[in-house]
Amino acid sequence: MGWINRVAFDLFSGGACQALNAKAENPVRPLMVAFMGGTGVGKSALLNRLAGQAIARTGVERPTSHEVTLFYHRHVGLNHLPDDLPMAATRIAQHEDEAKKNIIWIDMPDIDSVEAKNKTLVLAWLPHIDILIYVVSPERYRDDKEWRLLISEGGRHAWVFVFNQWDKGCFEQYQDFQLQLKQAGFIDPVIFTTACVFPRESDQFDDLQALLISLATEHTLKFIEQRNLQLKMDELAEKLQFCLKLLGSASDFEQAIGLWQAQWQRTKQVLLQGFAWPIKQIALYSAEHAADLLTQANGCPYLLWNDWAQTRFDDALNEYAASADQLALPVAPLKQRFASLIQKVGKIIQANNEMAIRQSLANPGNHLQRFFLKFVRFCEISLPLICICWVAYQVFTGYYYSSTSANPHYLGSDFAIHSVLLIVIAWLLPFFILKQFRPSLEKSVLRGLNKALLQSMIEIESAALAMIKEINDQHQEQIAQASQIIRQCRAIGSAQTSQIPRERALERMLIKGGDVMEAGRQ
Repeated sequence: MGWINRVAFDLFSGGACQALNAKAENPVRPLMVAFMGGTGVGKSALLNRLAGQAIARTGVERPTSHEVTLFYHRHVGLNHLPDDLPMAATRIAQHEDEAKKNIIWIDMPDIDSVEAKNKTLVLAWLPHIDILIYVVSPERYRDDKEWRLLISEGGRHAWVFVFNQWDKGCFEQYQDFQLQLKQAGFIDPVIFTTACVFPRESDQFDDLQALLISLATEHTLKFIEQRNLQLKMDELAEKLQFCLKLLGSASDFEQAIGLWQAQWQRTKQVLLQGFAWPIKQIALYSAEHAADLLTQANGCPYLLWNDWAQTRFDDALNEYAASADQLALPVAPLKQRFASLIQKVGKIIQANNEMAIRQSLANPGNHLQRFFLKFVRFCEISLPLICICWVAYQVFTGYYYSSTSANPHYLGSDFAIHSVLLIVIAWLLPFFILKQFRPSLEKSVLRGLNKALLQSMIEIESAALAMIKEINDQHQEQIAQASQIIRQCRAIGSAQTSQIPRERALERMLIKGGDVMEAGRQ
């Protein structure tokens, strides 16, 4: 959901995340020992000498090794090894030496090769290596490519260093190489000097072979795997700590609500000012086409939420995202959620406007005006009827009394004229009042649109605040989950550390995690 950036996401591309659920099981596989080094340092020659036969290809051209060579006892099945071994471009060689039965020897390509696939092969095999024999020569012991890999991968393996072609080297080079290893984190590195030509003076090849055979035990494998799990837990905890910094604090994220309210107030004022003229045009059109608008489903053809309004709203969201970014808050979740709001804003305003137009045309004016007009309409009918009844009553009573009187009395022409005038006035007065006080459809629609627009603004603000609060809740949940995982990693790492037995030979072959990270930064 974009809570962390790409750089932080790439930190989890390794196996640290999967290590959280990993268990240090008792291994039942051979010890994986690999030779690594630059071109021409004699890795393949050392493996051939170890095997007593030419199983690894040697040469002087660049690059020398193009493939991975596996050398193991013929009674050891590859089904005992992990299923995810990168067996592509791999040569197989077998032996029958019972003393080396519990070791699989691996000759890896030259990592400083001009061919990119060689480095890819080395990096694919490194996670599966238990003991890595780092081979150097007097000419190549300061090579930068191999040294950078040593710094980045040093904490994941047990390391044995071989200063090959020692017959061409000197003690000052040995001391310089030993100093580099100490700076990288090896307190007392295990270094052997070997020579691949005769006579082999000061050659420690037999000591190297004896050490590796002595380490080919279940205890060594358990030691290495427990320590690797500890390192992975520490690595995952550090990555999560880094990501927590990218997430920002809970107090900073709570400021996002205030930021949006301030931003929306400014944007709302701009929108209301920009809508003043379009609303008048919509009101005028609605008043002129009232009958059509009430009977047709299409409504008014003029849209209040146009490209100008959409641009202003997008600018407001961008400014808000920039303000959130200044608080070191993750912006991607905000933009993702606001993307759905952008699609709804126009529909909210359009729906409210159409409803306001229909209601205004169907019921123009306010409640007081409508009550008054109903009363006048009643008077328009009732007053003439009352006047007619009164005139009829006067005519009847006058005729009745005149028939019983000795002197007949007639109402006369004046009464007739006045009676007609009274009836006409009783009808015309309400008629003119209705005509003069009838609410303006244009003003009614304009008033309704303004009211609907304010209601739409409230709905948009409420929807945005609800989204921000939801993201805030997710943010707090992310922090809680990450903190819990960090505590679990620390607990698992401490448990694994307490279970690792003291092993002097292996401790010399391991690099301290903190030292290798510091060395890598240098």
